[in-house]
Amino acid sequence: MENISSKLISWYHKNKRDLPWRNTTDPYKIWLSEIILQQTRVAQGLPYYLKFTEKYPTVETLAKASEQEVLRLWQGLGYYSRARNMHAAAKYIVTNLEGKFPEKFTEIKKLKGVGDYTAAAIASFAFKEKVAVVDGNVYRVLARIFGIDKDINSNDGKKEFAKTAALLIPEDEPDTYNQAIMEFGALHCTPANPNCLFCPFTQACVARLTQKQDKLPVKIKKLKTKKRFFHYIVVEHQDQLLMKERQAGDIWQGLFDFPIIEATETIDESAVIEQLQSNYIKEFEVQSISKEFKHILTHQHIYAKFFLIKTQKEKQLKSFIAHYGAKLYNQEKIEEIPKPVLVSKYLKEYIF
Repeated sequence: MENISSKLISWYHKNKRDLPWRNTTDPYKIWLSEIILQQTRVAQGLPYYLKFTEKYPTVETLAKASEQEVLRLWQGLGYYSRARNMHAAAKYIVTNLEGKFPEKFTEIKKLKGVGDYTAAAIASFAFKEKVAVVDGNVYRVLARIFGIDKDINSNDGKKEFAKTAALLIPEDEPDTYNQAIMEFGALHCTPANPNCLFCPFTQACVARLTQKQDKLPVKIKKLKTKKRFFHYIVVEHQDQLLMKERQAGDIWQGLFDFPIIEATETIDESAVIEQLQSNYIKEFEVQSISKEFKHILTHQHIYAKFFLIKTQKEKQLKSFIAHYGAKLYNQEKIEEIPKPVLVSKYLKEYIF
């Protein structure tokens, strides 16, 4: 175990990427990086990390921001609950902990949106606490080196990987070791085409010796993918567009989009018009119908079309607004409010 740890650390010193969150022990900035990098590649997350640390250099500045401001800066990263939880945790630290970031794994884990992995990363990187991180990269490295074939999503699998990771972590360099094993998985022991020929564990890796690199780690449970068909009603009135804030209980909470007619499949223009006329607006002009936009989420595939309509009937417009809880916004305000990437693409291509 000691030999494996030292080899990983040695490899890390020679091959690590120069990333800004590795050049600080500030728990706030390390926390920001970990939240941003959840479900996000480094190349995509780095610009967001730089934007957030520039606009919100301290936990106090993040806590003072409005949720809309935070979501707007987060726009494009997806998994928006991460941003909402991060903002809530910042306010908790300022209000309940006098602005002092918690220092122990058990206390860090109490923050909203922080699980075992993130708490371990912050505790070890910022405070050198001897607690092992276990993320997707770590699962892969451990599964291959030791030949662990238990499902990483099972309780037994999680326990075995956690136990193995804890045995590997050294007393004197827990921070460097944790960085090393994650970096090794990200750059060397990759999901496809791992660099086995020049691997420091080439003579000991069970996966290589048994030719099971493509079979480890084992991940049995799969998320079911749901298809959703959105038919957005883009109402234009006096150079303004009708938009609404998405509420809790569905994707994109806190972001703004248009009133939706959702169906189990794509419906045509006549069906959309029929629904509008039967419920809300009797007289309107269809200005344009967009192409179909496809937006892929982890567990959902969104297929969306945008129907731009114009109406001059104030009374009908008011009933439509009341039904959807929407408001009219001009271009300047629309550019300020946080929106799903799908909506931003439509606005850029068809409206502004």
